[in-house]
Amino acid sequence: MTSNPLFLAWLTLMSLGIAAVLVTAGGAEFFSPVLFGGLLLLLAWAKARIILSRYLGLWQAPGWLSGFSWVIGLFCVLLLCLYAVAGLSR
Repeated sequence: MTSNPLFLAWLTLMSLGIAAVLVTAGGAEFFSPVLFGGLLLLLAWAKARIILSRYLGLWQAPGWLSGFSWVIGLFCVLLLCLYAVAGLSR
């Protein structure tokens, strides 16, 4: 097995992609709509963090990685709040 960081990042992205497909394929019956949306946004946030860290090289600049992670995380929370409010208004 190799310990190449890009290969490991690629494997992680593939596994998160498979998890997202499994959540969307069968998750709507098992989870509430808000939890369903939260799971998808959490997976998207994790994938974005891996891309920023490994592919864009921000692991060498932890301050920038932390800043981008916070901004993307807050954006995901905003999207989740909008999704929840839209679901409550139905």
